[in-house]
Amino acid sequence: MEASKRDFHHPYKPYDIQVDLMNAIYDCIDKNQVGIFESPTGTGKSLSLICSALTWLREFQGKAFQSEEAPFEDPDEPAWVRQHAREERKRAIIEQKSDIESRLKQIRAEESRERHLYEKGDRVSKRFKPAEDDAQDPDDVARFELDEYDSEDEERLSRVVSLNSKPGVSAASLELMQKLGLTYQAPQEDNISPIDEVKVLYSSRTHTQLTQFVRELRRVDLPAPSWVSNEHSAKGDASDKSIVVKHVSLGSRKNLCINPQVAKLGSVPAINERCLELQQRDTPQGRKCTFVPTKENRTLVNDFRDHTLAAIRDIEELGGLGKKFGLCPYYASRTTIKPSEVVTLPYPLMLQKSAREALDLSLRGHVVIIDEAHNLIDTISNIHSVTILGTQLRRCRLQLNLYLQKFRNRLKGKNRVYIAQLVRVIESISSYLEGKAKERSTEGLARISDLMAGKGADQVNLHKLVQYLQQSKLARKVESYVQYQEQSEWKDQAKSSTKYGSSTIPVLTHVQAFFQALSNPAAEGRFFYEGVEGGDLALKYMLLDPTYHFREVIEDARAVILAGGTMSPMDDYARNLFPYLDQNRLKTWSCGHIIPKDNLLALPVSTGPGGTDFDFTFKKRNSLLMIDALGDCLTELAGCIPDGLTIFFPSYAYLDQVVARWKTSRNLSRDTRTVWDCLLAQKPIFQETRTTASTDTLFADYSLSISTNRGGLLLSVIGGKLSEGINFSDALGRGVVVVGLPFPNIQSAQWKAKLEYIEQSTTKRTGSVQQGKEASREFYENACMRAVNQSIGRAIRHKGDYASILLLDRRYQGAKIEGKLPGWIREGLVKEGGFGKVVERLRRFYEAKERGSRRP
Repeated sequence: MEASKRDFHHPYKPYDIQVDLMNAIYDCIDKNQVGIFESPTGTGKSLSLICSALTWLREFQGKAFQSEEAPFEDPDEPAWVRQHAREERKRAIIEQKSDIESRLKQIRAEESRERHLYEKGDRVSKRFKPAEDDAQDPDDVARFELDEYDSEDEERLSRVVSLNSKPGVSAASLELMQKLGLTYQAPQEDNISPIDEVKVLYSSRTHTQLTQFVRELRRVDLPAPSWVSNEHSAKGDASDKSIVVKHVSLGSRKNLCINPQVAKLGSVPAINERCLELQQRDTPQGRKCTFVPTKENRTLVNDFRDHTLAAIRDIEELGGLGKKFGLCPYYASRTTIKPSEVVTLPYPLMLQKSAREALDLSLRGHVVIIDEAHNLIDTISNIHSVTILGTQLRRCRLQLNLYLQKFRNRLKGKNRVYIAQLVRVIESISSYLEGKAKERSTEGLARISDLMAGKGADQVNLHKLVQYLQQSKLARKVESYVQYQEQSEWKDQAKSSTKYGSSTIPVLTHVQAFFQALSNPAAEGRFFYEGVEGGDLALKYMLLDPTYHFREVIEDARAVILAGGTMSPMDDYARNLFPYLDQNRLKTWSCGHIIPKDNLLALPVSTGPGGTDFDFTFKKRNSLLMIDALGDCLTELAGCIPDGLTIFFPSYAYLDQVVARWKTSRNLSRDTRTVWDCLLAQKPIFQETRTTASTDTLFADYSLSISTNRGGLLLSVIGGKLSEGINFSDALGRGVVVVGLPFPNIQSAQWKAKLEYIEQSTTKRTGSVQQGKEASREFYENACMRAVNQSIGRAIRHKGDYASILLLDRRYQGAKIEGKLPGWIREGLVKEGGFGKVVERLRRFYEAKERGSRRP
């Protein structure tokens, strides 16, 4: 269909730029491309993604239905025979789908009736009351004892997906799914097709963002699929408008667990481990989780599936449905994936192969949309990285000692051998960190040979040790026994008062995850040690290159959409996420803003009052003269920018340094007031700190000050808590100031290793040393500018909004840095001469907006 004739079924009249964006996304999916789309917040990005993707999906479904061939069609048969077979096949599909829709329609009617009765005050259903966890027998310690371990089990386990690098969806979870029959198989009594329907898989960073997406999805009224039209045409009646998009929200155990004894543990690792523990064969029947689906309650699982598909539900509503049925929604939702048209899921479930396998979620042939993708490269690296503290290693050793005191004499064979190996490796790594602490070394690259240099550690086969830990469930048994011992010895004390560490943090499980990285470090990964708060040292395995882990997504999916409000600079994704991709398959699109051009004023400011150069490079930013000039500059800006003014600094340390100076130095006018006093005279000041207990409270105080017409000056940090996820719309953000450029510390061990890897890998791929150096430098600059773009994207949130953006540093005048700003900001960029002209331009801008607001 021609782009100009497409009806995207947008719930409102879309702006021209939204139509252009929807056409671009549609074409990207239709051509099986990988697209990078930048659409500023306030331009209706979510609805554009939904309408374009689902319009394509409906049209694809129609084409697929019309071209449906009968299975095992014989090309030698007469044409009329083959045509008859196709028609029979279509009738069978219509009958099957109509039956499904009839059930879903009935469920919607029942839920509508229940809501009506509830609004009248009548109780319509009795929720399942979960049983309380049975009291533990204080004399029963046998459940903590290890089963005999056989090497044949190692071979079996090696054929199962490897242990996830982060506790969450693990190989144990996958095994459990298979045992329970929840890896999707076509049940004989069920008539929902086991075919994995072509679908849209939408992923975002947080469940809050996914919930917002679900709300937008409910607004869209799509036409019925073509098979519905065929059915009703045959019957001579109108199409059924009640058909809704089949959608399921997937989430972690933490979000979906309905067992109160497990959910109350709070932490993700503790919930995951306790859930798996309650399914083990050696767990007493009275302590097993009663909510987990089984083959025996398949009918109930099917009812849960139908109710899930009958309406568009967010993750909380899915949890409520699980409580209503008395059925674990974390496991039961698996059967809903294949018949769904839209699946929403958080990053960790989308971006980890082991997580997708545990869900029985295939990407092959489907459309993948990754929203808020500006930090996708870092996100993939973080998901596949793992950090362990020296205190965690010591706590783990103490817990093992306690366990061995009780069970040492009961350990036989390989249990005794592997636990001894585990202790040696832990002691070796602990000794390495203790040695670095004595050297007063706070950061550096760690070599595996040094980590394993302790007595006997270098002889340990880490692959087999990790397999043993995974299958024996040693981590949970040790953690559970420690908890049991604490409760026995200190019944009257709080659980936090413990000699061996809190049982809600399964530290041995965390050590196990680190061993997984240690046993199989990727060529693109490195180990580091670094100092952390409290004087401790941490070991970190960091993935330097996410290319391999994202490649399966690119190669399996029909099309991949990376979308975000600030995706610039876009070349970073092509160079560092999928450098192997044919350029003909890559599509980039930067959307303009919906605001009138005169609603944005962007000004690079290279000098302050008195002509002081603004050069906030690492070498020069400590200049007291420049810091004072910065304070005077902001005082003048606060005087001409109304309402809220947000200033982003490159780091917490520099913000603290600047504020300390302002509180003692005099202002430019040489009166008795300090720079800080002058700023306070303009607007109340609110400062973000590393230790800010509640960002919400800080932002609420700032918002209150704005709403009471006192204005506000918010001192924030690029990459901090206020630079992402919080909208400074309207009066909350009439001005945004960025101080300097937040380049990462190029002298840090991690950044040295990362840039060195990029240089070497690019040189190897291209054969050019010069291109390698350029790629390394480009990556470094892009990391900085992506953080800047994310911060300044906090302003301008809707069509009627207006704001100024001031970039304080001479480097913003350069063409290279300017070229890395989003297109919609470059369009509003104005280069003035000195600081006086900048202030004058600002005054004219806000006076014009004030006059415009007075017009009737």
